[in-house]
Amino acid sequence: MVFQQPHMLRLSALLNVTLALWFSGKPWTIAKADARQALSSMGFEGIMHRNARAMSVGQRQRLALVRAWALAPDILFLDEPTASLDPAARREVEDLIERFADSGCTLVFASHNLGQAKRLATRVVYLEQGKLLVDLPRDAFFDKAKPNNAEHFLQGERV
Repeated sequence: MVFQQPHMLRLSALLNVTLALWFSGKPWTIAKADARQALSSMGFEGIMHRNARAMSVGQRQRLALVRAWALAPDILFLDEPTASLDPAARREVEDLIERFADSGCTLVFASHNLGQAKRLATRVVYLEQGKLLVDLPRDAFFDKAKPNNAEHFLQGERV
């Protein structure tokens, strides 16, 4: 699970990922090697030794995604993964999300960003007050008739 504002330890990016792998049961030397490889493959080569808390919000969000992905989950839950990010950081996070999906990881994410849902989702589930109102493939959600509440949300009339 990756939250909107993930917690980072006052350690390097490398140690933040290494500890997650170590706590999952990997021996320290293997955890550190796997963390280094995960960070390198996701574009963190030059900053893996920086303090994670000193990173930008976008970098911390990407680091949290890499940390979760390094654990090789079958399913990854994301809560508004690009909330409060500028457009460049949002695109970087979305690129990582696409890479994770391409790797076979199932992603479930909450988003109020309709453009993001159009770009990233394969299915869209619309919930209101804890009730499931719509569950459709992405294209059907945006192209077909829906219950009024979902339609009003798409029109920008409901938040």
